Order: sequence, then structure tokens, then C-alpha cells
Amino acid sequence: MIPDVNHTVLFELVKALGVPRLFVQLLLALPQDVRRSELEHLVEYVASETSLSDVRFFLDVWWEVMKHKEGQEDATVSTFSTLICQHGCETSLDDGLQPPKRFKGDSGFLNDSPAATSLLMVLIEGLKETYQSIVLPRMKCYALANLVELLSMFTELEPEGSPLSVAEYLDKVTSVVSLWTSDTESQFHHRGLDEKVKEAERSMSLLPMAKLSREELFVGLGFLCSLLHGWGEELQGTLNSSEELCYESYRLLDALAAFRKNLVCFSETRDLGEDETCIVLELTQITKDFLKEISASLKSKDLDTSLVSSVAMTIIEQKLERHMEMCSVFASEKTWAFSKDWVDSLVKNKALFQKPELVLKLLETLVNFATSRQDKEAQELQMQVTKAIVECYTELSLIDKNKVISGVLASWGGPGLSLNLQVIMEGFQEDLNVVFNQITKSVSDQGLTRAVASVARLMLLYPEATVKQVCNLAVVNLGAHQFLAQILCSFPALSFLETHNDPGRPHSLVVRCLEEAVWGKLSTAREEEQFLEFLAFLMQPSSAAPLVSPAEVTKAFVLPYLKSNSAQIELSLQILSKVLGVQSCSEEHWIKSCHPFPLLLSLCKLLDGYTKYWHQPRDQLFPSLETKDLLLNILCQLCEVVRPETAPSPALWVQSLAWLHRKVASLDWTIGLRLKKLYGDHFKNEVPATLFEICTLPEDEWTSQHLPAYGPGSGLLAWMECCCLSTALRETMLTLLTVNVDNPEEVNLFSKGFLVALIQVLPWCSHSEWKRLMHVVENLLQRQVLHVPYTLEYVQYMPLLNLRPFACYLQFSVLFLRGFQLLCSSSCSTWLPAEAWLHVVQLYCSSMTDLLGSVKSTAGLPSHTTEDRTSTQEVSFICIQMFCHLLHVAAMLPDKECSEPLVVVALEILSQYEIFSSADTSPSNTLRRANERHFLESITDNLSDKALRGTLLQKLSKLGARLAGETA
Repeated sequence: MIPDVNHTVLFELVKALGVPRLFVQLLLALPQDVRRSELEHLVEYVASETSLSDVRFFLDVWWEVMKHKEGQEDATVSTFSTLICQHGCETSLDDGLQPPKRFKGDSGFLNDSPAATSLLMVLIEGLKETYQSIVLPRMKCYALANLVELLSMFTELEPEGSPLSVAEYLDKVTSVVSLWTSDTESQFHHRGLDEKVKEAERSMSLLPMAKLSREELFVGLGFLCSLLHGWGEELQGTLNSSEELCYESYRLLDALAAFRKNLVCFSETRDLGEDETCIVLELTQITKDFLKEISASLKSKDLDTSLVSSVAMTIIEQKLERHMEMCSVFASEKTWAFSKDWVDSLVKNKALFQKPELVLKLLETLVNFATSRQDKEAQELQMQVTKAIVECYTELSLIDKNKVISGVLASWGGPGLSLNLQVIMEGFQEDLNVVFNQITKSVSDQGLTRAVASVARLMLLYPEATVKQVCNLAVVNLGAHQFLAQILCSFPALSFLETHNDPGRPHSLVVRCLEEAVWGKLSTAREEEQFLEFLAFLMQPSSAAPLVSPAEVTKAFVLPYLKSNSAQIELSLQILSKVLGVQSCSEEHWIKSCHPFPLLLSLCKLLDGYTKYWHQPRDQLFPSLETKDLLLNILCQLCEVVRPETAPSPALWVQSLAWLHRKVASLDWTIGLRLKKLYGDHFKNEVPATLFEICTLPEDEWTSQHLPAYGPGSGLLAWMECCCLSTALRETMLTLLTVNVDNPEEVNLFSKGFLVALIQVLPWCSHSEWKRLMHVVENLLQRQVLHVPYTLEYVQYMPLLNLRPFACYLQFSVLFLRGFQLLCSSSCSTWLPAEAWLHVVQLYCSSMTDLLGSVKSTAGLPSHTTEDRTSTQEVSFICIQMFCHLLHVAAMLPDKECSEPLVVVALEILSQYEIFSSADTSPSNTLRRANERHFLESITDNLSDKALRGTLLQKLSKLGARLAGETA
């Protein structure tokens, strides 16, 4: 197959050139049967007239065979392999054999074929033929090391455990390099560090793909046993008498130590015959005795730290087999860090450190160095290394960046690296400002990725300051809050919980930043609104995990401020309303961790404060009446979510209800009714006893209590207060009300009492409560239970119109007028504080606006057709009546500062009057409109409020001008 070669010449040439590796690579490029014969030629050659150089040559070839790996051949070997393949094809054809489609070169000798294992046996047989010629202790160590490693790694003795740890691996590579460096007889003594490390690593990573059979193994074990018997004592003496090991003796001791462990494991886990067991036990004992006699100082020698680091850096730079593991050691080994070589290696190989765990280890090493040295040179090194680490971090994916941020927060908390790395603080604030100025100027979905990348670098260096900046800008930059919330939610690592001095009660970093950067500093309603929306987005982002939980927000911004005198009470209630709208992510509702029953009691106490609202000291903080509706909604929401499931046990639920019921008993009686959904059937509705006088209340659901404030005749007041509480209770009260409409005296008495009760309740009503009462008035008027006679005080002539569809609205307007006549009378002059009048007027105006809307809805759109002429006149008449009633109320008010809402409603009434009156096409329309305008002007002219009078007269003047224009 290949030309005849003079093997003597070949072997001498290889010996002279010192290229056993090349020889083995060429040998293993041959087909398997040829390999064996060629290796047998070598054995035959060295066994004849064996010299020292022959022994070394044979052992070098053996060692290279075991170290061989596919894919590491140079160009010469590759070319040779190609030629062998081609020549193999030709030979097969010439021999007349059916050729394969293509000659398949061996994937390597390292496989389980008999030819492969026989190749290993040739080596063992070669040693058997030459061992008597080996006289030097060094060569004996070499031969034994080869045999032991072959039997350890290329047989079933090979352990199935994990490879060497990276620390052990580095130690061994460094030990080998150190031995070669100090041993002048070593062939690698004069090689550079790169070559030494490469070769040492080759010797550490044998790939034992071929296995000797059990029979061949025990042949080898028997031979090893005899060699140890023959050479053991001599080698022990030689090793103990020498000051340090050579590479061959180091290899032998290392291989024997591993071999002995393998033997013990082998004997415990395999079924062995009697003879096999004897050999294994004998060899185990011999090995143990041999190692025992070797000096401990020889086996464990401290390595030069600088050499270890140099070896590690070489492995990294050369990207050798375990270089990524070595990067981990390099990043965390503080004794090497910040030497010139270390820094240069990091900068040169930073592409290899673009992994989150490596960046974190580098940061830990950097912080350790920064805390130990603060001189100028150290700061320059810090800057250089920080720059390299940040560049590694910048190349990471967003997921990996979050892993790094999580690690930074876990190690150093919110301040991150800023506490220990003063160098990063130089210019950081400027960077922070520049980055966020650019971000807030280019708010867009397209710019989100770029913005997140910019913020990620800042987040690494100083997380807390970066989050605070985001929070602050989210509040003060109009419309930027959602975009900034998206940026923040791109960093789920920020959901980090700080423990500080209280490990049992962790707190959210983001929530703390919100507290410190924003809370208490919101100066406008717009800022508060943006803060609320920003907070809501952080709790429920559109496409990311929530950054803060409703429970954390509640504990930070609600629970501490639920006091009537807190400056943040109204904002806290708005926040609570927001968080209650967030769906719970788990089966157990988040409210359970926020002390729901004390929270309910706090809200009830706030609500109770509204019963004394107009009698609170002026200098005392208290939430406005506009906030009362929000508070009521929150209480309703809480009663929905605080269910028996939120309590640890049914018994505790009952105890909690009883506790709350007991506490609420000292508050206004209406509060207990608001908690009915929470109480369920545990407690009856407790109301003033006088309510039973006007209602048929079922005693299995209702119970009376004697309250000093509710004396005789107060039943209607209690009834009206119940109507305010909820829509359901209002309908119940209307159903249970008992008024005998067939008894005129009773109807009159009820109607008078109703007016008085309405005025008593009015100042304390929120807008939603007042709307419920307006529904009660409408219901009673339609049922004709409430009697409100319509007087003609603002009617110049008998209107020949059909006012029946609008009768209820006219009665409504008159009822309001009568109510204000009572409220503004001398008997009530000191009852209502001055500051309450604006609220009362606002409620009145909202009702008049609703009333006007109802009139328009009943009348429909104004039309110029003859059929609809009447309805236009009727609506015009009603608008005049409402306008006059409104002005009457305005004239009676003691506080002239309340005119603004009145002006708005009065102008709206006049506008509607104009629309409907101009739609009237009857012949007398012009005259009627002129007379009505004159009448309205005369009424308006009597107003004492100059601002109100002037504005309305101006409007009426325009109406007159339009009328004149139409008739011209």
C-alpha cells in the first residue's frame, strides 16, 4: 500500500529530529491494520540492542499516542492523510477487489475496534520486551506513568465521575509548567510559556475512546504489578533522596494516586473472579505502600502565584480547552488582580468576559481592590478596569444585563458600586442628566430599545440614583411618565427587596426611591396625576412583569397616611383606589398582607369625620368633600375583596368581624350600614329607633338603637340618610316607606318634614350621595307622595300651555327654592358655617344642570314645524321659571363668593331658552320674546351681586340684539 521504507533510517531520523508527535500523527493517519504493523516495527526496532535514546523514543511515542486528538494535525499531516486515502483507493482497484465508494480514513485510532485496542496492547508488549533495558530511574518513572495512565484511562477502570475542577486543573497545568521550567533536561525547558502551557494542557485532557478488554486489562495489571515489585523500592529511594521531582516522577505519582482510587472503585462496583480480585487487591496494596513511602514535601509543593496567574492568562489568551472556566478564576482571583499583566489581559480578552457571571465576578474583584487601595495609581487602574467591565456589560443581552444588576443589588444594595468606587461618581451626575435629557426629548416606542440601553449602563453603576432620576422625571415631565415607566419595567431586576436593618421586613427598592425622590414633593394636581399613572404602570405594565406589588405600594403610600390630618391623605386614597383595581396574581389576595381590618377601621374613622366636616377647626387638615365619594368607593371595593378566604381560618374571620363591629359601634351609625356586605348575616342593620316610625323594617334584618341625636320626629332624617348610602339601600327605603297618601294631613306633614330633612342632609352630602337623593325626590314626586305646590310668583300671565309632562321639573325647581328659603332664613342663620355655602351651591347647581338636561330630553330637539310649536313655548316657559328661581336663590345667599357656579348654570339656562324660543314660529312669537326678555332683565336688574348681574344682563342684551336682527 505504501512504498517500502527502511524503518531503521525512519526511526533514527525521527529520533534525531525529536518529533515523536509528528510520527504518531502520521502513524495514526494510516489504516488500522497498517498502523499495527508499523508500530510493531517500532517495537522490534527498540527491542533490539536497546539504547537509552531508544527507550525515550519508544516512551515518547507511547505518550503521544495517548495524547493524540483528532483535528489538531498540521498541514503536512493533513496532506499525508489525503494521499493515503487516494492511494488506498487505487490499491483496492488494482487488487481487483470491489472498491468502496470512497476510502474512509479512520475517524481516529481511538475507537472500540479490536485493531484499536490491539494497538494499545502492542505498546504494552513493547514495554515487556524493553523494560529490562530501562535502567535510569527517570525512564522507569516515565514507563510506569505511561502504563498506569493507559490502564487507568483506556480501560473499564476509567472513572465515570466529573472531570477535574478548574482549580485542580490549573494547579496541575502550572505544576507541569513549573517542572519543565526548572528541569534543564526536559525537552520543553527552553520553550516559551505559551508552548509549555499548550503541551501541559494536552497531557491533562486525554480522550479515552478505546477500551482494552477485561482480559487485556488484567494482562496489563499483572505486568504493572510485577514492575512495581521490581522497581518500587529503587524508585522510592530515588524519589525520597531527591530534593524535587522531575516531570516523569511527578506524572507517576499523580497517575498512581488516581489509579489507586480507580482500583478501589473498580473492586467495589464490578463482579470479579477470584484471580482478578487477588490481582486488584495486591495492586491496590502495592500502590498504597509505594505512595505512603514518598515524602509528603515532594507531593505537595507550593506554586509561585505569579506563575499560576501567567498560566491562567495564557490559557485564556490561547483559548485552550477550558479557557472559559479559566476566565471565571481570572475574574475572581483577587491575588492576581490589578497587576499590569492582569489588566492588559482583561482589556485584550474582554470579548471572552461578556457573560453575566463573569461581569459580576470582575465587579466583586474591582470593589475589593478599590476598598483596599485608594492611591492615585490605584484610581487610574480602577478607571481602566471599570471601562473594560462596562464595555463587557454593554454587549450583554437585556436579560443578562438584568442578571448583572440583580447581582449588584444583592451584593451592594441600592447604591450599587457608587459606595466603593468613587471613580465612577466623577461625572456620573452629568452623564445621568445628559442621558435623560435625550430620552425625554425623544419619547417614542421606536426609541425605547435605545433608551433602555443607555439607562442600563447607569443602572449598573448606581441603580438607586438612576431609579430616582426616572421617578422624578416621570412626575415633572409632561406626558413622559408612561415611556419612563416602560424603561423602568425593562429592568425586572429592580424588583429587588432591601432588608437594611430589618431582615424580617424586606422593602422594595423602587418604592423607596419613589418615597425619597417624589413623595411629599408633588406640587401640582398634574404632577399627582402623573405620579398615579406612573405608579399604576409599574404595578401593571402592558408587556412586562410588575416592578412593584400593590401590597408594597399600599404599605408605603397608604397605610402610614390614613389620618385625617395627613397632608397626603387625598393622594393616598387615590393610590389605594388604584391598587384595589389591580388584579391579584395569586390565589391569595394581596390585601391579606396589608392588615385589612385595621385598614377598614381607618377608612371608617375618616368617613366618620365627615359627619363633623363643617365643624372641624379651620386650621386642621381634613380631606375635602370631593374626596368623600372616593373614600366611599374604596370602602365598597374593600368590602368586595376582604372575604372569609383572606383570613387564615374561619374562626379568625369571625373574631376580626366582631373586633371591627365593636370598634365601629362608637362611630356614626350609618358607617355600620356601609359595611353590610362585609358583615353578611353576622350582624343586623343597626339604625335609630325613630326610623321604625316611618318604615316597616323587618326585625330579622334590622334592629333599633336609641341615639340622643335622633329624638322624636327625626325618623325622616334617618330615612334620608339611609337613602344616601347606596343605590340598593335607597330602593329598599323607598319600598319600605309608609305614607298614607289618602290622608291629606299626613301627606302635608310628610312633605314639610321632607323639606327640613333634605336641608339638614344637604351640606354633608357628597356629589354621589346628593344624586341619590335627587332620585328619591323624583320618585316621590312621580308617586305623588311628596307634595310641592307650584306658586305663580314669577308668572306674569296664565300660560295656556300643556305643562303636565314637565310638572315634575317645575316642582323640583320650586322645591330647591323653598329649601334655600328655609336655609337662608333667620332661624337657620347660624346653623351653616360660611365655608359650607360654596359646597351647597355647587350641589344645587349640579342638580339644576341635571334638571335642565331632563327638560331637554323630555322636549326633544326644537323644531320649526307647526306641530311642535307648543313644546318650544313650554320649554321656554320652564327655562324662564328655572332662571328666576336660580336668581332668587342667588339673591338670598349670605356669601357672595358663590356666584361663579350660579353664573355658569344661569347662562346655560338662557342659552337653552334662546334655542327653544327662536324655534317658535307662531305669529306672536316676536312680541312674546320681547316681553319675556324685558321681564328677565327686570328680574336680573334687582340682583345685588354686581358681577352676576352684569354678566347676565350682557347675555340678555345679546338676546335682544339677535331678536332685533331677526325682525329687521
